[in-house]
Amino acid sequence: MSAATPSTVADRDTDPADRAAIRAMRVDLAAAYRLIHRLGLDDSIDTHISARLPGAGHRFLINPYGMRFEEVSPENLVTVDIDGKVLEDPMGLGINPAGFTIHSAIHAARHDAICVLHTHTVAGVAVSCQEEGLLPLNQWSMQFTGRVAYHAYEGIALDLDERERLVADLGDKPVMVLRNHGLLTCGRTVGEAFRLMHNMERSCRAQLAIQAAGAPVIRPSSAVATKTAGQYAAGYDRVVVQGAPDNEWAAFKRMLARTDPDFFANG
Repeated sequence: MSAATPSTVADRDTDPADRAAIRAMRVDLAAAYRLIHRLGLDDSIDTHISARLPGAGHRFLINPYGMRFEEVSPENLVTVDIDGKVLEDPMGLGINPAGFTIHSAIHAARHDAICVLHTHTVAGVAVSCQEEGLLPLNQWSMQFTGRVAYHAYEGIALDLDERERLVADLGDKPVMVLRNHGLLTCGRTVGEAFRLMHNMERSCRAQLAIQAAGAPVIRPSSAVATKTAGQYAAGYDRVVVQGAPDNEWAAFKRMLARTDPDFFANG
């Protein structure tokens, strides 16, 4: 598997000006899958990360259903449209129907949600089951003050009519806790969605550790939590809006190059 993605049938129908951007998107999305595995945040063949392709129309990339995350490459990603029609499926495995329900809803409603990342980690699921949800107890979690949405569990997300409620609950937030289910982040880039999830996961782990310790807890003021959230938001905007280098995402990809040299062999 390599990062040198050949021109696919779906991509050849795209304006040539977009092809370089599509290749970069494929590489970044496949990298996110590998990194989620590398950090132990995957769940067998379940959960999903999707990315909207540049160019005309609504086309998205998502993982082939049946492959573990460490097997995902730029070449084997599935291309699907907003109605769930598979446009290209190199492995012939199709996609996870629940993944399409969640991701298509958000991509259709949120123009800024270029990448949608969903996990079922032990820490994320545990916090999703707590009545208060994510608590602003530390620097990681305070960045999400006023930025987290919640969606009630309705069963496995196979019913398309749930999409309307998902979108309504998400609103304009970049992060959503799926009650009794897991976590979800929306990024204006793949790197942003990944970084948000990495910080959400650490926030959940820290919260559970604090609660398990049973010691008295220092709770920062709401003013401090709000200030911290603004500082983090400004940092994300410097990368996405102002074009500053995304040094953290680049560093994660360098780690991937060391752990999965085959992925970048011909990149």
